Amino acid sequence: MTTHDDSSPRSDSAVFRPGEAGYDDELAGFQTGFTQRPDVIYAAVTADDVVAAVRYAAARQLPVGVQATGHGLPGDAEGGVLISTRRMDEVTVDPAARTARIGAGASWGTVAEAAAKHGLAPLNGSAPSVGAVGYILGGGLGILGREFGYTADHVRSVDVVTADGPAQHGETHHGTAPHGPVQRVTVRHVTADGDPELFWGLLGGGANLGVVTALEVGLVPVTRLYGGFLAYDGRATDPADILRAYEEWTATVPDALTSSVAALVYPDLPMLPPHLRGQYVVSVRVAFTGGAEEGERLVAPLRAALGPTVTDTLRELPYEESRTIHNDPEFPHAYYGDSVFLDELDVAAAGELFALCGPAADAMHVVQLNHLGGALSRPAPNAVPYRDAGWLVRILSPLDGSSKDTARAHHARAFGTVAGHTLGRSLNFAFGGGDRTEGLYDAGTRKRLAGLKAAYDPANLFRRNYNLS
Repeated sequence: MTTHDDSSPRSDSAVFRPGEAGYDDELAGFQTGFTQRPDVIYAAVTADDVVAAVRYAAARQLPVGVQATGHGLPGDAEGGVLISTRRMDEVTVDPAARTARIGAGASWGTVAEAAAKHGLAPLNGSAPSVGAVGYILGGGLGILGREFGYTADHVRSVDVVTADGPAQHGETHHGTAPHGPVQRVTVRHVTADGDPELFWGLLGGGANLGVVTALEVGLVPVTRLYGGFLAYDGRATDPADILRAYEEWTATVPDALTSSVAALVYPDLPMLPPHLRGQYVVSVRVAFTGGAEEGERLVAPLRAALGPTVTDTLRELPYEESRTIHNDPEFPHAYYGDSVFLDELDVAAAGELFALCGPAADAMHVVQLNHLGGALSRPAPNAVPYRDAGWLVRILSPLDGSSKDTARAHHARAFGTVAGHTLGRSLNFAFGGGDRTEGLYDAGTRKRLAGLKAAYDPANLFRRNYNLS
């Protein structure tokens, strides 16, 4: 553990201010729906650069935000310090230990590529462009979640920079902060054995307790999958009927099979294949770590129940092609998103939710229902909540031509259909609602995290996030 008290803004990283060349380029990320105008951007390359940025912010009591790929921005932000970690993208794989050390700015695609060279795979999400570290700090619901649990469950260590209080008596510090005492900025290597409470809070607590510069996480010996999707015409087949057959089918599958259902009305755009333009498509996505023959046997009852498909991509595939199971968009765009965990699935209510977000809606909405359980329900030494949930419903709404408030109001109506079975919300799938944190944790987890926040960030510097204070 290293303590820093110098309040000067010096750093070996590039520092950008409004109006300077490179400022707007450094802000650019995947989410384009929210405006950030920090007073200072630190383009960090090393952990020392992060220390310098936090020290600068602490001396002036400025709020701190962190951005890697820019997928999960909590909303608009004016002023303060932004730490850009995109250059901290080093990934080192230890094939003998089956671990990867992941820099704060590395994407899942980079991690998967590095792991594949050794016959290993990370427990990544569906989109390769998402930042791995931020995703893990929110829990990490991966495409193999039912077999292996949350990605956070596999973390071995976390390197983090905290701002944990005023400089202590006898410590040397330089300079005088104009808006309060100099904060003690500390670099910590955190493990479950060395600091179990902080380790618990970092994994699930998001960006509330400090700036994570790197972490070490376990990999799994997976090189191939049986996976893909079955797509159906949502106008020809009632989505509620698809959901009913899907729920019955999920009761028969092993933990090695993780799946979800998604529905959307594709926009009528020339860059899309003609058979998708303007069509309402409901898809069942599958990822199974067993062989193709067993995968076909497991999926056969679902095929029989649902009938003809629009598209069927189920096949054996290299893990590096797992991104094709969900085919998440790879281009930056504006969106608002939220989610709810459910204790059980009321098919009629879920069908109503899908209908509210389907062709009759005033705007485009993407709905996804994830089957949970399996290893996701097992306890682990971290703050990832709602492990007793059986399902997760997510709604993502593009903001082109519509406002966040309009999308939020629509989400409230849609999620209201399943309110009787709602346990809470998922931090990983809250996009743009940083002003609303209720439900992200159960009461006991939130209280425990608030205690850690008071200990490791008493000035609440790290508040450009889904803030606990």
